[in-house]
Amino acid sequence: MIVRVMTLADLSEVLALWRAVPEVELNDSDTPEQLAKYLAHNPDLSPVAFTGRDIVGAALCGHDGRRGYLNHLAVVAPYRKQGLGSALVEHCLTHLSRVGISKCNAFVLPDNSSGRAFWPRMQFQEKPWPLWQRSFDGAA
Repeated sequence: MIVRVMTLADLSEVLALWRAVPEVELNDSDTPEQLAKYLAHNPDLSPVAFTGRDIVGAALCGHDGRRGYLNHLAVVAPYRKQGLGSALVEHCLTHLSRVGISKCNAFVLPDNSSGRAFWPRMQFQEKPWPLWQRSFDGAA
């Protein structure tokens, strides 16, 4: 397996992967245009994993200048439990550290049992933070 930085050319395949993984929930910000902006703002942080020619794992990673954010970590079912998710996370953490970020938040849906088991193994701790959000364009 090969892990490398996500490129714009990967976006359609990555979106298809995320849509196929039940533990990932996409929203109106997950369009090719918005993701291209995110990748440009956060170069080298978001990895993809390949086996042969197919993308079998991906994570969206970025930062706001002080804290890292890991979204949409996904590995297709046949390739789980082989260290691929860990390799994707390590890519993110290594590259966040290189740009001076020392903390990272990971977003996990409450009913994602595999994610809730995975993140403690990566030394992440669950935090009881509520989220409040406002959209500027009237979208929910």
